[in-house]
Amino acid sequence: MNLRDQFFKKPWLFKLILNHWGPFKGAGIRVVEVTPDFGHVVVELRETRRNRNAFGTHFGGSLYAMCDPFYALMFVARLGKDYVIWDKAATIHFERPGKGTVRATFSLSPEDDATVRQQTADGARYTPTYVVEVTDARGERVALVEKVLYFRRREAIAQKAHETEPPRMTGTGRPDA
Repeated sequence: MNLRDQFFKKPWLFKLILNHWGPFKGAGIRVVEVTPDFGHVVVELRETRRNRNAFGTHFGGSLYAMCDPFYALMFVARLGKDYVIWDKAATIHFERPGKGTVRATFSLSPEDDATVRQQTADGARYTPTYVVEVTDARGERVALVEKVLYFRRREAIAQKAHETEPPRMTGTGRPDA
């Protein structure tokens, strides 16, 4: 099993790698919890002088970064290699200044997995929106992040590519039958 496969199978490795990944480490972002089924991930951002903005509160880019990859990564771990999963769009709504340690909790259910499987079973694209709150130590919402994900079965993409592939030319200059 290669490192990529292990990353999506072993929560402790997922946590370890992300906690040492340059963009997260530099911003002060830490993954603090990952359940064995990758259905629940908790991420924290501690306020430091390196991630404060000009007003002395959390830099908005760091608040977004702490939420950026998790829903997509969680679904990759849960659904496996049969699916193409991308972040398609995102919106962040800042609701109050973030001070101290802030937290984002990401949760997926077996029903979320089943919905993706059902919506993509015929090869269709599926682009649902998932929402996560960033809260402060008092539990008050600092920001709300909406993530639009893209899902499609890999075999549907391969089939479409095969159907639209132009005919290959043979050495005779005629299309290959």
